[in-house]
Amino acid sequence: MKHEKIIKSIKIALAAVLAITIAAEIGLKFSATAGIITVLSIQNTKRETFKSAGNRTFAFLGALILSGIAFHLLGFTLPSFALYLLLFSLLCLYAGWGEAIAMDSVLITHFLSEKSMSLSLIGNETALFIIGTTVGVLVNMHLRKRGDEFHKLSDDVDRKAKAILNQMAHLLLKEDKSGFDLSCINQLREKIDLARVCAFTNYNNALWKKDTYEIDYVEMRQQQSNVLEGIYENIINISILPPQAEEVSNLLDNIEQNYHRYNTGESLLEDLNRLLSDLKHHELPVSREEFEARAILFYILKQLERLIMLKRSFVLSHER
Repeated sequence: MKHEKIIKSIKIALAAVLAITIAAEIGLKFSATAGIITVLSIQNTKRETFKSAGNRTFAFLGALILSGIAFHLLGFTLPSFALYLLLFSLLCLYAGWGEAIAMDSVLITHFLSEKSMSLSLIGNETALFIIGTTVGVLVNMHLRKRGDEFHKLSDDVDRKAKAILNQMAHLLLKEDKSGFDLSCINQLREKIDLARVCAFTNYNNALWKKDTYEIDYVEMRQQQSNVLEGIYENIINISILPPQAEEVSNLLDNIEQNYHRYNTGESLLEDLNRLLSDLKHHELPVSREEFEARAILFYILKQLERLIMLKRSFVLSHER
Protein backbone atom coordinates (compact mmCIF):
# COMPACT_ATOMS: atom_id res chain seq x y z
CA MET A 1 0.00 0.00 0.00
CA LYS A 2 2.85 2.39 0.84
CA HIS A 3 4.52 1.51 -2.47
CA GLU A 4 1.30 2.30 -4.35
CA LYS A 5 1.03 5.72 -2.71
CA ILE A 6 4.58 6.59 -3.74
CA ILE A 7 3.91 5.49 -7.33
CA LYS A 8 0.68 7.50 -7.46
CA SER A 9 2.43 10.61 -6.10
CA ILE A 10 5.14 10.35 -8.76
CA LYS A 11 2.48 9.82 -11.43
CA ILE A 12 0.55 12.91 -10.32
CA ALA A 13 3.67 15.09 -10.31
CA LEU A 14 4.89 13.96 -13.74
CA ALA A 15 1.42 14.24 -15.29
CA ALA A 16 0.98 17.79 -13.97
CA VAL A 17 4.38 18.84 -15.35
CA LEU A 18 3.53 17.28 -18.72
CA ALA A 19 0.20 19.12 -18.93
CA ILE A 20 1.80 22.45 -17.99
CA THR A 21 4.58 21.91 -20.53
CA ILE A 22 2.13 21.17 -23.34
CA ALA A 23 0.00 24.22 -22.49
CA ALA A 24 3.06 26.48 -22.32
CA GLU A 25 4.55 25.14 -25.56
CA ILE A 26 1.43 26.00 -27.56
CA GLY A 27 1.36 29.47 -26.01
CA LEU A 28 -1.65 29.27 -23.71
CA LYS A 29 -2.15 31.79 -20.93
CA PHE A 30 -2.35 30.50 -17.34
CA SER A 31 -0.62 27.26 -18.44
CA ALA A 32 -0.11 26.14 -14.82
CA THR A 33 -3.88 25.65 -14.56
CA ALA A 34 -3.61 22.69 -16.96
CA GLY A 35 -1.47 20.93 -14.36
CA ILE A 36 -4.04 21.53 -11.62
CA ILE A 37 -6.79 20.15 -13.85
CA THR A 38 -4.68 17.05 -14.51
CA VAL A 39 -4.13 16.49 -10.78
CA LEU A 40 -7.88 16.73 -10.12
CA SER A 41 -8.64 14.40 -13.04
CA ILE A 42 -6.56 11.48 -11.74
CA GLN A 43 -8.83 9.08 -9.86
CA ASN A 44 -8.31 5.67 -8.28
CA THR A 45 -9.89 3.66 -11.10
CA LYS A 46 -10.47 3.96 -14.84
CA ARG A 47 -14.23 4.10 -14.42
CA GLU A 48 -14.00 6.89 -11.85
CA THR A 49 -11.59 8.79 -14.12
CA PHE A 50 -13.91 8.66 -17.15
CA LYS A 51 -16.97 9.47 -15.07
CA SER A 52 -15.21 12.44 -13.49
CA ALA A 53 -14.00 13.69 -16.88
CA GLY A 54 -17.53 13.47 -18.30
CA ASN A 55 -19.08 15.28 -15.34
CA ARG A 56 -16.50 18.05 -15.46
CA THR A 57 -16.97 18.51 -19.20
CA PHE A 58 -20.71 19.10 -18.83
CA ALA A 59 -20.03 21.31 -15.81
CA PHE A 60 -17.47 23.35 -17.77
CA LEU A 61 -20.01 24.07 -20.50
CA GLY A 62 -22.48 25.14 -17.80
CA ALA A 63 -19.82 27.34 -16.20
CA LEU A 64 -19.16 29.14 -19.49
CA ILE A 65 -22.86 29.86 -19.99
CA LEU A 66 -23.56 31.01 -16.41
CA SER A 67 -20.41 33.14 -16.17
CA GLY A 68 -21.24 34.73 -19.50
CA ILE A 69 -24.69 35.71 -18.20
CA ALA A 70 -23.32 37.00 -14.87
CA PHE A 71 -20.52 39.06 -16.44
CA HIS A 72 -22.90 40.45 -19.05
CA LEU A 73 -25.36 41.62 -16.38
CA LEU A 74 -22.97 42.95 -13.71
CA GLY A 75 -19.66 43.33 -15.51
CA PHE A 76 -16.36 41.78 -14.54
CA THR A 77 -16.75 42.43 -10.82
CA LEU A 78 -16.74 40.42 -7.61
CA PRO A 79 -20.56 40.59 -7.30
CA SER A 80 -20.91 39.09 -10.78
CA PHE A 81 -18.47 36.31 -9.89
CA ALA A 82 -20.42 35.69 -6.67
CA LEU A 83 -23.64 35.43 -8.71
CA TYR A 84 -21.97 33.00 -11.12
CA LEU A 85 -20.61 30.91 -8.24
CA LEU A 86 -24.03 30.74 -6.58
CA LEU A 87 -25.75 29.58 -9.77
CA PHE A 88 -22.95 27.22 -10.77
CA SER A 89 -22.77 25.62 -7.32
CA LEU A 90 -26.52 24.99 -7.36
CA LEU A 91 -26.26 23.44 -10.83
CA CYS A 92 -23.38 21.16 -9.88
CA LEU A 93 -24.83 20.06 -6.56
CA TYR A 94 -28.20 19.21 -8.09
CA ALA A 95 -26.59 17.42 -11.05
CA GLY A 96 -24.10 15.50 -8.91
CA TRP A 97 -21.10 17.37 -10.31
CA GLY A 98 -19.84 18.75 -6.99
CA GLU A 99 -16.24 17.75 -7.80
CA ALA A 100 -16.26 20.21 -10.74
CA ILE A 101 -17.09 23.39 -8.77
CA ALA A 102 -13.55 24.29 -7.74
CA MET A 103 -11.76 23.24 -10.92
CA ASP A 104 -14.10 24.94 -13.40
CA SER A 105 -14.36 28.05 -11.25
CA VAL A 106 -10.57 28.47 -11.39
CA LEU A 107 -10.90 28.73 -15.17
CA ILE A 108 -13.70 31.30 -14.82
CA THR A 109 -11.52 33.51 -12.59
CA HIS A 110 -9.29 34.05 -15.62
CA PHE A 111 -12.16 35.91 -17.30
CA LEU A 112 -12.52 38.01 -14.16
CA SER A 113 -8.82 38.87 -13.98
CA GLU A 114 -8.64 39.65 -17.71
CA LYS A 115 -11.99 41.49 -17.59
CA SER A 116 -12.89 39.84 -20.86
CA MET A 117 -14.73 36.86 -22.33
CA SER A 118 -13.40 37.18 -25.85
CA LEU A 119 -13.50 34.18 -28.16
CA SER A 120 -9.72 33.85 -27.95
CA LEU A 121 -9.81 33.74 -24.14
CA ILE A 122 -12.70 31.24 -24.16
CA GLY A 123 -10.61 29.15 -26.57
CA ASN A 124 -7.64 29.45 -24.20
CA GLU A 125 -9.66 28.17 -21.22
CA THR A 126 -11.19 25.39 -23.29
CA ALA A 127 -7.74 24.28 -24.43
CA LEU A 128 -6.47 24.29 -20.83
CA PHE A 129 -9.44 22.14 -19.82
CA ILE A 130 -8.95 19.69 -22.69
CA ILE A 131 -5.20 19.33 -22.12
CA GLY A 132 -5.50 18.89 -18.36
CA THR A 133 -8.35 16.40 -18.58
CA THR A 134 -6.84 14.40 -21.44
CA VAL A 135 -3.47 14.01 -19.74
CA GLY A 136 -5.22 12.91 -16.54
CA VAL A 137 -7.26 10.30 -18.39
CA LEU A 138 -4.30 8.97 -20.39
CA VAL A 139 -2.15 8.64 -17.27
CA ASN A 140 -4.81 6.43 -15.67
CA MET A 141 -5.27 4.20 -18.72
CA HIS A 142 -2.41 1.94 -17.55
CA LEU A 143 -4.35 0.80 -14.48
CA ARG A 144 -4.90 -2.97 -14.50
CA LYS A 145 -6.83 -5.49 -12.47
CA ARG A 146 -4.91 -6.54 -9.39
CA GLY A 147 -5.79 -10.19 -9.75
CA ASP A 148 -2.84 -11.43 -7.70
CA GLU A 149 -3.75 -9.13 -4.83
CA PHE A 150 -7.37 -10.31 -4.84
CA HIS A 151 -6.25 -13.93 -4.93
CA LYS A 152 -4.08 -13.32 -1.85
CA LEU A 153 -6.85 -11.48 0.02
CA SER A 154 -9.46 -14.12 -0.83
CA ASP A 155 -7.06 -16.84 0.32
CA ASP A 156 -6.76 -14.96 3.63
CA VAL A 157 -10.57 -15.02 3.90
CA ASP A 158 -10.69 -18.75 3.19
CA ARG A 159 -7.94 -19.56 5.68
CA LYS A 160 -9.72 -17.63 8.42
CA ALA A 161 -13.04 -19.34 7.63
CA LYS A 162 -11.34 -22.75 7.74
CA ALA A 163 -9.81 -21.87 11.10
CA ILE A 164 -13.28 -20.99 12.42
CA LEU A 165 -14.72 -24.29 11.17
CA ASN A 166 -11.85 -26.16 12.82
CA GLN A 167 -12.38 -24.23 16.05
CA MET A 168 -16.12 -24.97 16.01
CA ALA A 169 -15.49 -28.69 15.44
CA HIS A 170 -13.39 -28.82 18.61
CA LEU A 171 -15.56 -26.41 20.57
CA LEU A 172 -18.64 -28.55 19.94
CA LEU A 173 -17.08 -31.41 21.91
CA LYS A 174 -16.13 -29.25 24.90
CA GLU A 175 -18.48 -29.08 27.87
CA ASP A 176 -16.87 -25.88 29.13
CA LYS A 177 -17.30 -23.22 26.45
CA SER A 178 -16.44 -20.22 28.60
CA GLY A 179 -13.88 -17.83 27.17
CA PHE A 180 -15.10 -18.19 23.60
CA ASP A 181 -16.66 -15.21 21.81
CA LEU A 182 -17.38 -13.93 18.30
CA SER A 183 -14.06 -12.11 17.84
CA CYS A 184 -13.02 -14.70 15.23
CA ILE A 185 -16.11 -13.84 13.15
CA ASN A 186 -15.27 -10.14 13.35
CA GLN A 187 -11.73 -10.88 12.17
CA LEU A 188 -13.15 -12.84 9.24
CA ARG A 189 -15.36 -9.92 8.24
CA GLU A 190 -12.41 -7.54 8.36
CA LYS A 191 -10.62 -9.75 5.84
CA ILE A 192 -13.78 -9.91 3.70
CA ASP A 193 -13.96 -6.10 3.70
CA LEU A 194 -10.37 -5.87 2.41
CA ALA A 195 -11.13 -8.36 -0.36
CA ARG A 196 -14.31 -6.44 -1.26
CA VAL A 197 -12.40 -3.17 -1.73
CA CYS A 198 -9.93 -4.92 -4.05
CA ALA A 199 -12.76 -6.64 -5.98
CA PHE A 200 -14.60 -3.37 -6.67
CA THR A 201 -11.34 -1.63 -7.62
CA ASN A 202 -10.61 -4.39 -10.13
CA TYR A 203 -14.15 -4.18 -11.49
CA ASN A 204 -13.89 -0.42 -11.99
CA ASN A 205 -10.54 -0.78 -13.76
CA ALA A 206 -12.06 -3.08 -16.40
CA LEU A 207 -13.76 -0.76 -18.87
CA TRP A 208 -14.76 -3.17 -21.61
CA LYS A 209 -14.92 -6.72 -20.24
CA LYS A 210 -17.02 -6.75 -17.08
CA ASP A 211 -16.56 -9.76 -14.81
CA THR A 212 -18.38 -9.90 -11.47
CA TYR A 213 -16.65 -13.10 -10.32
CA GLU A 214 -14.57 -11.41 -7.61
CA ILE A 215 -17.45 -9.28 -6.31
CA ASP A 216 -19.79 -12.29 -6.26
CA TYR A 217 -17.14 -14.37 -4.49
CA VAL A 218 -16.78 -11.78 -1.74
CA GLU A 219 -20.55 -11.47 -1.32
CA MET A 220 -20.87 -15.26 -1.10
CA ARG A 221 -18.23 -15.37 1.63
CA GLN A 222 -20.00 -12.49 3.41
CA GLN A 223 -23.25 -14.48 3.48
CA GLN A 224 -21.35 -17.53 4.69
CA SER A 225 -19.86 -15.46 7.53
CA ASN A 226 -23.41 -14.70 8.69
CA VAL A 227 -24.18 -18.41 8.68
CA LEU A 228 -20.98 -19.19 10.58
CA GLU A 229 -21.91 -16.62 13.20
CA GLY A 230 -25.26 -18.32 13.77
CA ILE A 231 -23.63 -21.74 14.05
CA TYR A 232 -20.99 -20.44 16.45
CA GLU A 233 -23.61 -18.88 18.73
CA ASN A 234 -25.60 -22.14 18.83
CA ILE A 235 -22.54 -24.24 19.63
CA ILE A 236 -21.76 -21.98 22.58
CA ASN A 237 -25.35 -22.46 23.84
CA ILE A 238 -25.18 -26.28 23.97
CA SER A 239 -25.13 -27.17 27.66
CA ILE A 240 -24.73 -30.96 27.39
CA LEU A 241 -23.09 -33.20 24.80
CA PRO A 242 -25.45 -35.71 23.18
CA PRO A 243 -23.84 -38.70 21.40
CA GLN A 244 -24.60 -37.14 18.01
CA ALA A 245 -22.27 -34.18 18.74
CA GLU A 246 -19.22 -36.15 17.62
CA GLU A 247 -20.81 -36.91 14.23
CA VAL A 248 -21.59 -33.22 13.69
CA SER A 249 -18.05 -32.34 14.76
CA ASN A 250 -16.67 -34.77 12.17
CA LEU A 251 -18.82 -33.12 9.50
CA LEU A 252 -17.45 -29.71 10.48
CA ASP A 253 -13.93 -31.13 10.11
CA ASN A 254 -14.84 -32.51 6.69
CA ILE A 255 -16.21 -29.14 5.54
CA GLU A 256 -13.09 -27.40 6.82
CA GLN A 257 -10.82 -29.76 4.86
CA ASN A 258 -12.80 -29.19 1.66
CA TYR A 259 -13.29 -25.44 2.06
CA HIS A 260 -11.76 -24.07 -1.14
CA ARG A 261 -12.97 -21.92 -4.02
CA TYR A 262 -13.61 -24.64 -6.62
CA ASN A 263 -15.45 -27.21 -4.51
CA THR A 264 -19.10 -27.56 -5.58
CA GLY A 265 -20.01 -29.11 -2.22
CA GLU A 266 -21.84 -32.03 -3.80
CA SER A 267 -20.13 -34.72 -1.73
CA LEU A 268 -20.47 -32.59 1.41
CA LEU A 269 -24.22 -32.34 0.86
CA GLU A 270 -24.41 -36.12 0.49
CA ASP A 271 -22.57 -36.57 3.80
CA LEU A 272 -24.81 -34.02 5.50
CA ASN A 273 -28.04 -35.60 4.22
CA ARG A 274 -26.80 -39.00 5.30
CA LEU A 275 -26.14 -37.65 8.79
CA LEU A 276 -29.57 -36.01 8.95
CA SER A 277 -31.18 -39.31 7.99
CA ASP A 278 -29.19 -41.18 10.65
CA LEU A 279 -30.19 -38.68 13.35
CA LYS A 280 -33.87 -39.27 12.60
CA HIS A 281 -33.46 -42.96 13.41
CA HIS A 282 -31.69 -42.45 16.73
CA GLU A 283 -33.49 -43.15 19.98
CA LEU A 284 -35.58 -40.30 21.34
CA PRO A 285 -33.93 -38.06 23.96
CA VAL A 286 -34.59 -39.04 27.57
CA SER A 287 -34.36 -35.57 29.11
CA ARG A 288 -35.33 -32.03 28.27
CA GLU A 289 -31.67 -30.95 28.21
CA GLU A 290 -30.80 -33.68 25.70
CA PHE A 291 -33.84 -32.76 23.60
CA GLU A 292 -32.74 -29.11 23.47
CA ALA A 293 -29.15 -30.08 22.65
CA ARG A 294 -30.25 -32.36 19.81
CA ALA A 295 -32.57 -29.64 18.50
CA ILE A 296 -29.61 -27.26 18.39
CA LEU A 297 -27.54 -29.90 16.57
CA PHE A 298 -30.31 -30.31 14.02
CA TYR A 299 -30.43 -26.54 13.52
CA ILE A 300 -26.64 -26.46 13.10
CA LEU A 301 -26.90 -29.11 10.39
CA LYS A 302 -29.53 -27.10 8.52
CA GLN A 303 -27.27 -24.04 8.75
CA LEU A 304 -24.35 -26.08 7.44
CA GLU A 305 -26.57 -27.09 4.55
CA ARG A 306 -27.14 -23.41 3.80
CA LEU A 307 -23.39 -22.77 4.08
CA ILE A 308 -22.68 -25.43 1.47
CA MET A 309 -25.55 -24.38 -0.81
CA LEU A 310 -24.30 -20.79 -0.90
CA LYS A 311 -20.95 -22.04 -2.18
CA ARG A 312 -22.53 -24.53 -4.57
CA SER A 313 -24.77 -21.86 -6.12
CA PHE A 314 -21.77 -19.58 -6.60
CA VAL A 315 -19.61 -22.24 -8.27
CA LEU A 316 -22.39 -23.38 -10.60
CA SER A 317 -23.21 -19.80 -11.62
CA HIS A 318 -19.57 -19.13 -12.51
CA GLU A 319 -18.70 -22.33 -14.35
CA ARG A 320 -16.19 -21.56 -17.09
